[in-house]
Amino acid sequence: MRRFVTMTCLAAIVVLCAPRIGAAQDVTLAAPQALQDSGLFKYVLPRFSLKTGVRIELVADPAGADVSLSPDGAGRVVFTGPQATWRMTVLARSSEGAARFADWLTSEVGQRTVAGFEVNGAAPFGPPKPTDAEVAEISFDGDVARGKALSDTLCGRCHVVRQDKKMGDIGSTPSFFVLRALKDWDSRFQSFYALNPHPAFTQVADVTPPFHEERPPPMIPVEMTLDDLQAILAYVAALEPADLGAPIRHQ
Repeated sequence: MRRFVTMTCLAAIVVLCAPRIGAAQDVTLAAPQALQDSGLFKYVLPRFSLKTGVRIELVADPAGADVSLSPDGAGRVVFTGPQATWRMTVLARSSEGAARFADWLTSEVGQRTVAGFEVNGAAPFGPPKPTDAEVAEISFDGDVARGKALSDTLCGRCHVVRQDKKMGDIGSTPSFFVLRALKDWDSRFQSFYALNPHPAFTQVADVTPPFHEERPPPMIPVEMTLDDLQAILAYVAALEPADLGAPIRHQ
């Protein structure tokens, strides 16, 4: 009995003296005092810590912090409100805990958690508004006039590439104007040589492999360089997209 009591006491001492598991993952989060006083963190942070075991310590000064939330700066927009758009900057990129918190806060679960915080029945914070998203403008450096001529010569036998030449295409192929209306038009054009049926008759210098000697192209090959493709992309980027109408709505 005495031996049992002694071993139990030793085990208790080991548990009490052992360092807290996960302490190395603790994260310091810098945020303005007004945001801290809003009550958001009292709602959000315990839910994150309960799921991950990572404890978040709030500080006011971003100097030395692992993660910073600010209404200005160049960080990633993570949520809005009230009357501010909040951006997050991960200052300690080597911190596993900081990375986990950043991933969680920008995830669907984290965004729902932020939006779930209420004050007097109203939700003062929410996900970033669409107007806050940065939209990258697609542009290409090729020569538009040269791209128009190349499109006519290389692609015009199958596609309509000009408004004044609408009768020389293959009826089953979309026009450049229809393709230009697609959201991923630039990706399609940049990789067209890998999309069927183009590999069977297209050669892009220093990119595509030569035709197999036992499978010659079924038509006169389309041969171009990457500079030619860049010019075609510049021409297509300048086209007015076709009006495809509203999406079909199923009843």
